[in-house]
Amino acid sequence: MESTLKKEFSKKDVTRMRNLITGRSGDRTQVLAGYEKSKQDYEEGDVWEESGRIWTIKNGLKQTVSKQDDLKKLVVIPIACPNCKNAMKVDDINKKMYSIHGTCFDCVLEKEKNIRIEGKWEEYVKQNMNNNKNAELEDVEKALEEWLQERDSFMSESGEKEEWTTGNKKQAYEHIKQKLKELKNIDL
Repeated sequence: MESTLKKEFSKKDVTRMRNLITGRSGDRTQVLAGYEKSKQDYEEGDVWEESGRIWTIKNGLKQTVSKQDDLKKLVVIPIACPNCKNAMKVDDINKKMYSIHGTCFDCVLEKEKNIRIEGKWEEYVKQNMNNNKNAELEDVEKALEEWLQERDSFMSESGEKEEWTTGNKKQAYEHIKQKLKELKNIDL
């Protein structure tokens, strides 16, 4: 009778039954040769690259990271203010304040009230003006770089190639870039 049991159950079957009885149902019963994809566990906030995409885990969900994520943060305002946790109405003033300060309008008012009480209002206004000036100058600098990359020859209606250069473009670029750098260093 013993010999019939040995023939009916292989070592793999016995191991599988033992694993089931002891509560280890996920354990393997045999080792197979071949390719096995390595699996790595990730936690909240981890960022990794897989299959040519960048991934992260936000709120327990695996999501792709795109170039537009930073833009979405500026455009889409949250339901509650990150600072005071009060509900944010979706109106023009809250949208503007959230895109600038990252908080609701009421929090901005409170912050600016405290700055006035501390007597640092003039410094705060100057800092904001300088930040705005520098942002505008960076936009001009980007437009200048695009201008440098533009081609200076065009085809006319008659099919002739026209050259529209009137001087040294690279030299003008360097001169304007130097002036922009000087303007950035001037405080308002």
